Amino acid sequence: MLPKFDPTDQKACLSLLEDVTTNVKQIQDSVLEAILSRNAHTEYLSGFLNGQADKKSFKKNVPVVTYEDIKPYIDRIANGEPSDLICDRPISVLLTSSGTSGGVPKLIPLTTEELEQRISFASLYRPLLYKYIEGIRERKSFMLYFVTRESETASGILVRTMITCVLKSVTPANSFIWDQSQISPHAITTCSDTTQSMYCQLLCGLLQRDNVGRLGAPFASSFLKIIKFLEDHWPEFCSNIRTGCLSDWITDPQCVSGIGKFLTAPNPELASLIEQECSQTSWEAIVKRLWPKAKCIEAIVTGTMAQYNPLLEFYSGGLPVISTFYGSSECFFGLNLNPLSKPNEVSYTIIPCMAYFEFLEVEKDYESGHDPAENPVVVDLVDVKIGHDYEPVVTTFAGLYRYRLGDVLRVTGFYNNAPQFHFVGRQKVVLSIDMDKTYDEDLLKAVTNASLLLEPHDLMLMDFTSRVDSSSYPGHYVLYWELGRKVKDAKLELDQNVLEECCFTIEESLDAVYRKGRKNDKNIGPLEIKVVKPGAFDKLMNFFLSRGSSVSQYKTPRSVTNEEALKILEANVVSEFLSQKTPSWELHELHSSR
Repeated sequence: MLPKFDPTDQKACLSLLEDVTTNVKQIQDSVLEAILSRNAHTEYLSGFLNGQADKKSFKKNVPVVTYEDIKPYIDRIANGEPSDLICDRPISVLLTSSGTSGGVPKLIPLTTEELEQRISFASLYRPLLYKYIEGIRERKSFMLYFVTRESETASGILVRTMITCVLKSVTPANSFIWDQSQISPHAITTCSDTTQSMYCQLLCGLLQRDNVGRLGAPFASSFLKIIKFLEDHWPEFCSNIRTGCLSDWITDPQCVSGIGKFLTAPNPELASLIEQECSQTSWEAIVKRLWPKAKCIEAIVTGTMAQYNPLLEFYSGGLPVISTFYGSSECFFGLNLNPLSKPNEVSYTIIPCMAYFEFLEVEKDYESGHDPAENPVVVDLVDVKIGHDYEPVVTTFAGLYRYRLGDVLRVTGFYNNAPQFHFVGRQKVVLSIDMDKTYDEDLLKAVTNASLLLEPHDLMLMDFTSRVDSSSYPGHYVLYWELGRKVKDAKLELDQNVLEECCFTIEESLDAVYRKGRKNDKNIGPLEIKVVKPGAFDKLMNFFLSRGSSVSQYKTPRSVTNEEALKILEANVVSEFLSQKTPSWELHELHSSR
């Protein structure tokens, strides 16, 4: 586990990072030893270890598992059985995942000790920002976070998102520490009404625009949702600032009280300045124009978030976009030790104190779709190889043992003795017809290639998802695209030739098995793009939020199978385009791709 440190002592924090990235093997061995010494007697582990709590027995006898394997134990704890089914410490919270990657939210066990470790882990990042970005500590952080509704299990265990856990860990007694460093008061951030919270957080940011040193949100997608909200509500913000009066629909006591500290008098000069920027025909560089003293934007921009990088670049005005750390509901992994690296070059350095890390090499068998994890060869953290792709397998203090995370990480190098990984995406087949299996990463690359064709026409791809249409033979892939214009309020005119070429470019970018199915076997039909109305993906998000997802953690699913979600998309389709050409394919490509 992370040793105790003072997060305000920059030198001590940087020294700690050097230590833990140097002594990787020793730390990993001690982490596993500590986990086993605590938890070997639990019902779950004792069934495999038979009293042998050593590393060799652990690797030989404890299986590599997925969520479905451990779900029965978590359900039993949720229903009132003791935590020592899986962990020697009480499970204080069951974290709910975003629910959009796998369809329904998972429940991940968390102890109070583990929560404290994650908060400490996150605080290690601030000294890196101070080191690389001059002047950033002179102003406040404008990070927009949102709590989500929480619930309890039958046994009284709280069910929360990770971000809600962190926000609720700030008590009235220590909230002044938050308020000293953050633009938005803690009371507004923890308002349970997301719309009122978002409005008041943005209003705080506009009122204190010259004191914003950095701004952002957990994910690129959530930051862009906030920009869209600002675009829809800026006249109302200007009215509030001009009159010094808050809109009547803001009724939450936490929001009213919090914003009252800043909206104290009419400020027509500031209102006119904001109006001048927001009423321009283009919102390019709007972030830089509204917050001129900001040094950077913080948001995760790797993996599935990479598709939003062009939009972030458009709105940011050249501000560096910093992807701070890599973590999940199951475990926090690594920090980006080079904050100013370009989004497509971000690598995360694994912090070996956070869990016991193993890795399963990812190899796609394109012909059979065979999952190599059926007979897994798992390597230790120190044994990964540069250039190889791996799926993380984590063992935590809170009761996960050899748990497959489902992500794909590519080893880019080492910092001291700690491996550095680029987050590629999910190890997940998002589309499948006949022998073809299109993975998350491959679909994103194909769509990115096609979206480049939109740029000469001042069009931007705002968001996308996909599905398989098997209603006729042969089945085919359908992509739903929401498009936007770089010039505000300009009519969205779609060129049939351009969109059909986008369809073909996606097909050309997919693997040889797909192209063989299209050209040679003719068991896959032409790819289709359906353009949806502006706001369609907001409706899709609201649907998933109604099922328990969080605004802060929401990620647009790359493929949709839920019938209600598909109805939302289909109801918003305005144009449909089919690929008019057959993609190329040669026999040698199939062998070289396997």
